[in-house]
Amino acid sequence: MNQSTLSPTRVRQLLTAASKTRVLVVGDVMLDQFIWGNVARISPEAPVPVVDFQRESFMPGGAANVARNLTALNVPTELFGAIGRDDAAKDLKALLKAQGVGCAGLIASSARATTRKTRIVANQQQVVRIDRETRSHLTDSLTNRLSSALKAQLHRADAVIVGDYGKGVVTQLLLNEVKTLCRERGVWLSLDPKPVHHLNLASLSLITPNRKETFELANLADDTRNMDPLADQNLMLAAERLLNELRPAVLLVTLGELGMLLCQRGHKPFHIPTVAQEVFDVSGAGDTVISTFTVAVAAGASPIEAAILANHAAGIVVGKVGTATPSPAELLLSFSTR
Repeated sequence: MNQSTLSPTRVRQLLTAASKTRVLVVGDVMLDQFIWGNVARISPEAPVPVVDFQRESFMPGGAANVARNLTALNVPTELFGAIGRDDAAKDLKALLKAQGVGCAGLIASSARATTRKTRIVANQQQVVRIDRETRSHLTDSLTNRLSSALKAQLHRADAVIVGDYGKGVVTQLLLNEVKTLCRERGVWLSLDPKPVHHLNLASLSLITPNRKETFELANLADDTRNMDPLADQNLMLAAERLLNELRPAVLLVTLGELGMLLCQRGHKPFHIPTVAQEVFDVSGAGDTVISTFTVAVAAGASPIEAAILANHAAGIVVGKVGTATPSPAELLLSFSTR
């Protein structure tokens, strides 16, 4: 295989195989609310723009957006997380069911609020974001209910993705249980880390930190920047430390406009340049990367093939406004036109 690309035929094979896999997603689920409008004047009350409301829209966010990315690729998906007993939970479940995401693993608790992020977008630019959420850790009781629900579905799963967004669902207790269950059954386990949590991330199949998170996890200062990631000695050192200390099967560092860096023990790091033509919104791009990479591996892709596919998927979604997903047709077109 040419290491820099995939043939459209191979992409089609992987997408077909992906539709026959089954992925479980567990983590912090959210409802993303977008209020759209235009700005034509500044408020006389304060130096802030006045947004003339046009419309509003809702999308699944956080781990729910990971699940949505999977079903957009026709992958059977079950979602596990904690929600409140509120209107945001009802709206989120309705959206997920409409997009084919299994919601039986969403545990409702009156002690928590469903995370809702409200973004006000004017003239295609985000003006402000309002967060309504509960960030306290799940109780042991709720964690046990969540892990029991996951365990009941794991025998039919090809991969599990953990989405940690710092809202309290992904605790060490839950992660330990998920790691044990996946190890016992030989199930691929991916995680998008949140270094502020200081969780034990050892022995996962895949971790997908961005550059900032990579240095935080490695406990190193990021005081250099090289446009060639392979020549960035600090980045190489941070990646090597994570490979040696956390021992993931694959470390995939997302680098924004510089693409991605694929790292595996015993292999030279592999840099995948970005394929994004235009960048309108990076919201949810990390969700697209981890979901596409994981299901590609479950479908039989090598790590390099999975990374290239995920890179193209990310290039598609950053060209759209708001949290977005790539379709199989868009992915095929992305490879057919290069």
